[in-house]
Amino acid sequence: MHKLLVLYPKPVDPDHFRDYYVTKHLPLVMKWPGLLAWRYSFDAAAGNGEPPYFAVFEADFADAAALAASRESEYGRLAAADVVNYATGGVVVIDYAVQDGTD
Repeated sequence: MHKLLVLYPKPVDPDHFRDYYVTKHLPLVMKWPGLLAWRYSFDAAAGNGEPPYFAVFEADFADAAALAASRESEYGRLAAADVVNYATGGVVVIDYAVQDGTD
């Protein structure tokens, strides 16, 4: 499995971010080909002090090739171009192969 993780620092207008993200951005994401599962939260917390991120998003793909194909698809390009419409605090995007923990 391969995961996409998106971390959003605090935006200038948190209410606009929340509304736009849920009503306009996530509908684009839901159309990504190869997307196995996705989740997000506006309740990021930190062990000490203020959390460094306002929101988080994660998506699961079968492998790195499936993620790459999804990002290069029409809806992947639309979602990437849409980020400037709500993420005024910036964005950190990382992806990685998931290693299952076993004894």
